[in-house]
Amino acid sequence: MHTKTVGVLWGCFFLWNLYTSSAQTIYPGIKARATQRALDYGVQAGMEMIEQMLKEKNIPDLKGSESLEFLKVDYVNYNFSNIKINAFSFPNTSLAFVPGVGIKALTNHGTANISTDWEIKSPLFQDTGGADLFLSGVYFTGIIVLARNDFGHPILKLQDCYAQVNHAHVSFSGELSVLYNSFAEPMEKPILKNLNEMLCPIIMNEVEALNANLSTIEVLTKIDNYTLLDYSLISSPEITENYIYLNLKGVVYPLEDLTDPPFSPVPFVLPERSDSMLYVGISEFFFKSASFAYFTAGAFNVTLSTKEISNHLVQNSQGVGNVLSRIAEIYILSQPFLVRVMATEPPVISLLPGNFTLDIPASIMILTQSKNSTAEAIVSMDFVASTSVGLVILGQRLVCSLSLNRFRLSLPESNRSNIEVLRFENILSSILHFGILPLANAKLQQGFPLPNPHKISFVNSDIEVFEGFLLISTDLKYETSLKQQPSFHGWEGLNFINGQWRGKPAA
Repeated sequence: MHTKTVGVLWGCFFLWNLYTSSAQTIYPGIKARATQRALDYGVQAGMEMIEQMLKEKNIPDLKGSESLEFLKVDYVNYNFSNIKINAFSFPNTSLAFVPGVGIKALTNHGTANISTDWEIKSPLFQDTGGADLFLSGVYFTGIIVLARNDFGHPILKLQDCYAQVNHAHVSFSGELSVLYNSFAEPMEKPILKNLNEMLCPIIMNEVEALNANLSTIEVLTKIDNYTLLDYSLISSPEITENYIYLNLKGVVYPLEDLTDPPFSPVPFVLPERSDSMLYVGISEFFFKSASFAYFTAGAFNVTLSTKEISNHLVQNSQGVGNVLSRIAEIYILSQPFLVRVMATEPPVISLLPGNFTLDIPASIMILTQSKNSTAEAIVSMDFVASTSVGLVILGQRLVCSLSLNRFRLSLPESNRSNIEVLRFENILSSILHFGILPLANAKLQQGFPLPNPHKISFVNSDIEVFEGFLLISTDLKYETSLKQQPSFHGWEGLNFINGQWRGKPAA
């Protein structure tokens, strides 16, 4: 009996472990929080989007048949085609959070001016012409529910849709406009009836079309030839009374390997703020995954020739242009040489309040190479370069730059007494400072793409570093035609401030 009881307990323990491991919480690498200010701006941007959409949208024909008893006409078949919305106004429109549900959209007292071609047929006559339709008392309400699909794409659903137009006035134009306008009023009621029946289905179709576009968003974004970024949603958006939260996977992978890094994200909490439209928190895990991915892909390994080093030293420094001649003087060498730098471990990321550092453990080797011989190492040693990371938002990307804080050499025991090797410390520090880092910063100018909707740009953006994450506070701007992304040829126009970095808005 005792043995049987122990077996049952072990079985329960095993099943519990399976359950807890499968139900393990997955934390985001990136968090986004939109405020009521974002919804208020969304109303303004939404009107611009609708205006742009209506210019391109083909509105279906409106057909029907009505009897005109006052003319003793059994029926009149009508068809309104080539319908165009020339102007509209929704002065009382609002968006509001519905906790745990979605976003409520409400508009009333809307108006619209519509032009159309028409055709009527009856047993007595038929004719064609043009007409203007004025709609007033437009009312709409519905709740936009946000979720995610199995691939991490955002999806939208519209529930509790109700739309109604209270008044319609038709004005015909043409040779017989006086006659037609005399019985326009009886036609307005059926037009309203048909229009009100069509409105919610039309809106629902537009939501489905938007979902089709959302499903094509690339949640895996290629950063460069080494890495790609996973921006997929790990859960459905969370709606509270004042905010909407988005939890993104936020991990960087080597280009050819989508295996998760050997460490996991940890929870972090965005500070309670609402002055900006959007807050984006980028965790230390995100940058650690980038460091690991680039290390795995071999992006931190570089070999520079004499000419390349010389060019960077001349361009980026004063007073150290004689470094190469000093090396030649030490070793009395006339043949060209190479400098090979290889990261020995993934660079170590540290985010502390007001301070973002990157420590790079690496080895450096100087080799000579004559025209007809293989490369021969002069000296090889390990070092740790401690750098500060500057941040700025440029265009739609988060751009980083490195500046050298400290350079620590780790010399082999057998070489510690070699004075000539020790003299390399300052020389190699100069090469790293004025040669390697400018090359690294040139590559970093490509930046990390930021998660932002189509045609929405970041403006008035600030970046702050907290313990374990950095926070981007930004407003949004909708642009019908965004300019081409900057080419990042230089760092002009950037303003780096210690502790908090502020980027000038892209022109």
